[in-house]
Amino acid sequence: MRYAYSVTAALLAGGAALSFATGFPAGAQVAQNDDASINRVVPRSGAPASFADLTAQLQPAVVNISTRQRVQVANNPFAGTPFEGLFGGGQSQTREAQSLGSGFIISADGYVVTNNHVISVQGNGELESITVTMPDGAEYDAELVGKDPESDLAVLKISGDRDFPFVEFGSSSDARVGDWIIAIGNPFGLGGTVTSGIISAVFRNTNSGGIYDRYLQTDAAINRGNSGGPMFDMQGNVIGINNAIFSPTGGSVGIGFAIPADTAAPIVKKLIAGQTIERGYLGIQINPVTDDLASSLGLQKNRGEFVQSVVPGGAADQAGLKPGDVVLKVAGKDITPDQTLSYTVANIEPGTRVPIEVLRNGKRMNLTATVGLRPSQEELANSFSNQSEDDDEGFGNPGTGGEQEYIAEKLGVSAIPLTAEIRRQLGVSADLQGMVIAAVNGSSDAAQKGLRRGDIILSANYQDVSTVAQLEAAVRAAEKDSRDAVLLRVQRRGQPAVYLPIRLSRG
Repeated sequence: MRYAYSVTAALLAGGAALSFATGFPAGAQVAQNDDASINRVVPRSGAPASFADLTAQLQPAVVNISTRQRVQVANNPFAGTPFEGLFGGGQSQTREAQSLGSGFIISADGYVVTNNHVISVQGNGELESITVTMPDGAEYDAELVGKDPESDLAVLKISGDRDFPFVEFGSSSDARVGDWIIAIGNPFGLGGTVTSGIISAVFRNTNSGGIYDRYLQTDAAINRGNSGGPMFDMQGNVIGINNAIFSPTGGSVGIGFAIPADTAAPIVKKLIAGQTIERGYLGIQINPVTDDLASSLGLQKNRGEFVQSVVPGGAADQAGLKPGDVVLKVAGKDITPDQTLSYTVANIEPGTRVPIEVLRNGKRMNLTATVGLRPSQEELANSFSNQSEDDDEGFGNPGTGGEQEYIAEKLGVSAIPLTAEIRRQLGVSADLQGMVIAAVNGSSDAAQKGLRRGDIILSANYQDVSTVAQLEAAVRAAEKDSRDAVLLRVQRRGQPAVYLPIRLSRG
């Protein structure tokens, strides 16, 4: 289980979330949360006097999921000591590992939903078995029907000489901040446990970087082992799957997350049908429009997402998107913190032509892109170079002229023009134009944003800079326009150029 102090996708020994209306044939049996059944146990208004009747109705469909795995580990008695490399790696050894999580049955014939990481094998291990344990203690061997790492969803199948109790899914779009909910799962392997709370936020973006980074937030206690368990509203609808927590301690502090039902429904349907999960893709590296970035661009509203780089030959490249563009709309939908670019594009069918509205150098433009097919995670990792090199080179004295003093005061950096010798030291081409940073004030915003000696400033507020005078002019122009930041495009050796908004010192 992973935890984080900032917004995180800390996985709860289980993982993501999901919800969906199955429509599977159930014979004579009805869902535990069928309207006819639930109306007898659900209070119609006000705070419930007790959750007992609702829990008794729904809990039979919530299960414990455990796995047995075989993993290969090195057998070296000197591992972790200075003598580790002197006696070879030793023969590998096989050991047994286990994982625990929660899940819930979604059809009378035994389809079970859980998180992908609950049943995933780490490293070079091998999954030996999956066991589903019912609330009454009955155990069933489970077959893995399908999994989707992107959304952290998995579907299992159990079989028996009975109709299984199951639950159906409601619409998470009906959830409102302040609504009561209950969460059922198996925290810390203790067995069926129920917690209650309210919806604290909807469409919460945790900055995890995932394409499905929009959660329901709750203050119901969520802990290790709750992953994959359902979140129910007061009508007994599954509106989410418990997935992540914010915690400095490792335990519940009242901030838990669940993937909304409406997000997961189509994915689960396809997994059960054996269909390939295809997602839209533009081929761009993006950043949110922060306050500093908005200030450097002169934007009145913190909207859209900023294009840092574009994959050559990809859908965005063919449509004419360029680094430095701000994507404002895709297919007529505003790009906002709640409706992110990644989420919007991922839910567009590959091959679809969509209009894209961008802001380029202060001007709005309309482009049209044919959405591509999102590559695998491994392919995505190779799309953008992310190498790091030692750049502690000597660049001489940056000088102490008036222009340099002004730049150092406002930006917190000293920069000098590229020369043939500096290009050789940095290993950059002879035709690259820019200003190389010779020193950074450690207390400046530039230092906080990660600028360092040897970085090359290519442009400032979209204006190419190759002299101290040009860089000074860009900074003075930003001040004249009452901007609090300057947008620098910076090249670091071995890495693609990126845009960074650097706040101006007002001292």
